[in-house]
Amino acid sequence: MLLDFHQVDAFTDRPFAGNPAMVYRLDAWLSDELMQKIAAEHNLSETAFLVKEPEGWRIRWFTPTAEVPLCGHATLASAHVLLNVFDDPSEVLELNSLSGPLRVTREDGRLALNFPAQPPSETGATVELATALGVDVVDALSNASHLMALLESEQAVRDCKPDFAALARLPYLGVIVTARSDDYDFVSRFFAPAIGLNEDPVTGAAHCSLIPYWSGRLNKLQMRAFQCSERGGELWCRLEDDRVSIAGYARLVASGHLLVG
Repeated sequence: MLLDFHQVDAFTDRPFAGNPAMVYRLDAWLSDELMQKIAAEHNLSETAFLVKEPEGWRIRWFTPTAEVPLCGHATLASAHVLLNVFDDPSEVLELNSLSGPLRVTREDGRLALNFPAQPPSETGATVELATALGVDVVDALSNASHLMALLESEQAVRDCKPDFAALARLPYLGVIVTARSDDYDFVSRFFAPAIGLNEDPVTGAAHCSLIPYWSGRLNKLQMRAFQCSERGGELWCRLEDDRVSIAGYARLVASGHLLVG
């Protein structure tokens, strides 16, 4: 069996930056076991699989070790592939997922994801969290998936050197660190060793929590954000009631074939 793949760097307009995702547009679903093996073979933070079902496109996302319920950068990458490789004429892409219906639209040369807002609730900073992150934590909040640590400065976010084994023991899919920024409205980083990702370069799903949080703190509906990983990525953010808009650029960097069986 020969499967076509396309690799896209998401949340950047240049190669070798942003967050790389692998995208497969399939005629029919493969087994869960095979899709997980394919994701492990590529060993990127996410591999996305798309199938056109009777009710429309369905998308699923796999890290090298697990399927996840929501992923921003691989959705952006998938939309870029559908629109620019396969010339989908849709003005609005509708994607069904484990997190419900998602929409992707063109916006000022970028692609904008419409995702559910996931505002975090106050949790409170703990010594355990500060020790695991290796930095002072000003405050901590959480939702069902992510723990978010507010740090004192952008430099503290950039300097953070976590104990990944300690983070993996926390009862969350991932841990966000964030702070105000001079050049952007806010910056962040995202660690998810519990699902095989020590650090994710740019994380759209984390901004489902970051956008409502910083919107309330800054009293702004529209914001620019930067995820200051080694690769780095820029996001244009907007709060829309119980949804968030997360926009960014994408760049196709590779296409090829995977031989299976």
